[in-house]
Amino acid sequence: MPVIELNGVSRRYDEGPPALDDVTLTVAAGEAIAVLGPSGSGKSTLLNLIAGLDRPDAGTVTVAGVRLDGLGEAASARYRRAHVGMIFQFFNLLDDLTVTDNVVLPALLAGMSRADAHRRCASLLESLGLARHAKAYPGRLSGGQRQRVAVARALMNRPTLLLADEPTGALDSASGDDVRKLLADLNAEGQTLVLVTHDETLAARCATRTLRLVDGHVMGTPTGAVASKTPASEAVVSEVDR
Repeated sequence: MPVIELNGVSRRYDEGPPALDDVTLTVAAGEAIAVLGPSGSGKSTLLNLIAGLDRPDAGTVTVAGVRLDGLGEAASARYRRAHVGMIFQFFNLLDDLTVTDNVVLPALLAGMSRADAHRRCASLLESLGLARHAKAYPGRLSGGQRQRVAVARALMNRPTLLLADEPTGALDSASGDDVRKLLADLNAEGQTLVLVTHDETLAARCATRTLRLVDGHVMGTPTGAVASKTPASEAVVSEVDR
């Protein structure tokens, strides 16, 4: 069963042109999909639909066997806690919490015991080279370190799917290289990724398949060893990004 299935998905805001128009897309377990395109290409709408943060006006969205397009707010939140880890361009860490408290928060919200959450957190921080920063506050860390904390937080609940929105966009060159390597390593270990990015290097290094938004269409482009399984005619996105 595919991890992600979008069938005939459309999304329109107000009276403008559709942000997404009759999109059909399938992502298999273990793939790393990079979605590239200029601002205003529909990338954010696509990511929000997969995350269950938005709902289509038409079509179906199924992730990890869960139909998202009919879910209410509470059910969508449960879906995200169970299946989705999210990484953002500007980290979205809570500055008044320590690294450990930021990382354990999703697990505690999902009902994991505090002891188990702290054990899981310690293991993640060790594997990501952050153990010595466990009691630090995010404002004391470099951009690359903060993004690694964000990755640890996203992985706390062992998500089926990891979504990254411009994960290298706020980083300097060296920190960006570190995060690219980290994401590539996660995918090599079997983690399914969807990366929305302007970073061509990230796409080349991490993606098994690239979807490029061009003139309102998502074009499937093979990257690395895995060729595109999505013909260009199967996915259409308007030039209006939301």
